[in-house]
Amino acid sequence: MAFEYAPAPESRAVVDIAPSYGLFIDGEFTEAADGKVFKTVSPSTEEVLSEVAQAGEADVDRAVRAARKAFATWSALPGSERAKYLFRIARIIQERSRELAVLETLDNGKPIKETRDADLPLVAAHFFYYAGWADKLDHAGFGRRTTNGHSGATRVPRRGRTGSSRGNFPLLMLGVEDRPRRWRRATQSSSSPAETTPLSALFFADVCRQAGLPRGVVNILPGYGDAGAALVAHPDVNKVAFTGSTAVGKEIARTVAGTSKKLTLELGGKGANIVFDDAPIDQAVEGIVTGIFFNQGQVCCAGSRLLVQESVHDELLDALKRRLGTLRLGDPLDKNTDIGAINSAEQLARITALADRGEAEGAERWSPACELPTSGYWFAPTLFTNVTQAHTIARDEIFGPVLSVLTFRTPDEAVAKANNTQYGLSAGIWTEKGSRILAVAGKLRAGVIWSNTFNKFDPTSPFGGYKESGFGREGGRHGLEAYLDV
Repeated sequence: MAFEYAPAPESRAVVDIAPSYGLFIDGEFTEAADGKVFKTVSPSTEEVLSEVAQAGEADVDRAVRAARKAFATWSALPGSERAKYLFRIARIIQERSRELAVLETLDNGKPIKETRDADLPLVAAHFFYYAGWADKLDHAGFGRRTTNGHSGATRVPRRGRTGSSRGNFPLLMLGVEDRPRRWRRATQSSSSPAETTPLSALFFADVCRQAGLPRGVVNILPGYGDAGAALVAHPDVNKVAFTGSTAVGKEIARTVAGTSKKLTLELGGKGANIVFDDAPIDQAVEGIVTGIFFNQGQVCCAGSRLLVQESVHDELLDALKRRLGTLRLGDPLDKNTDIGAINSAEQLARITALADRGEAEGAERWSPACELPTSGYWFAPTLFTNVTQAHTIARDEIFGPVLSVLTFRTPDEAVAKANNTQYGLSAGIWTEKGSRILAVAGKLRAGVIWSNTFNKFDPTSPFGGYKESGFGREGGRHGLEAYLDV
């Protein structure tokens, strides 16, 4: 007997969204110098959530100067004292997690069960993890900071840094990039959140004030590409961290080329999820669904290419289609929802165009029966079969709930197809043979490789890619070094 789901909406009343927000500079919210503002809307309803100040070049300069000024105070604190702020922020995030989860769902469009059960716990975990590092850098191979030039092991901070992030995981990206760079050897920051999802960054500014963080250590500058470009080009910024598209990453690399700025880039991906004939089918299906439909496929490391061994192709595809038929698409605040809204109208247009192109190039398109809401930005979960490596949908990052299915016969063919991409961020391997996992993983050119799982993250583990997926690592001990000078 089949049971119908009853709606289980999370209350919007737990979060109080103001009608307008300013920039967060030197510990205070302030208007943009030129008075410009923009509106942020809910992707699921197209409802205007708030009006936000739009940062310009003058605001960027003001924020960088505030950060430089804060450096004198912040750098004088011992690591144990800086750690206290980190622990305090982590605890406040946990205490306000319900509020922040609802806010993130409203502003981003992703299901509440993802923001509640995945994003917010991981944000807090990152802050807790790096709080433990703050007073241990001298004991972990990073050397002591000295006033003379005689210690070959000396590391000193990159004093001014900037970060700019994508709108798919707004608060998580802020946490992943910001928490280590502020607490490692006295670095202070100015960040530019994605223009489509600025609210969680602004709420994080309030968390910093609640934690008593010294003024100017954190500055938040919502705005468009010109604000991010001004941050990158500012002469007093020493370190740039960017999460976003490969095209913008290349532009940033050209900007900092020939300067002394350090740069880390976490860019696009076209992850291969490889299923061998001895893999547990039901477990693999769950991993495939998580790999491509989590956050509507708007994940840089999404498993958007499914490589299936020919002998189990039909069985796996049948099981996958049955599973997709059970996914619920709709109100992101409903705790039963599996597939939420696409982040923006622009991204929806891109996904639609690429999916239409895949069909025009001869791939076979399939989606489960589902009714799309009449307002908001929605795209049904989609499979493409009869895909070749020449198809655009097998080469380009779609950044949406679209899965391309290819086949292989031998492990060597699987590796060759998985590596046949300009990207190199993630991959997955599904097999019961541990020896096969190790053999295949050693040949894959991807920064993160999962075995019999997908999209699992831990703050202790470094994350990053190869080729056009960027360079540098975030997370773990490896993520510390980019913010220090020898």
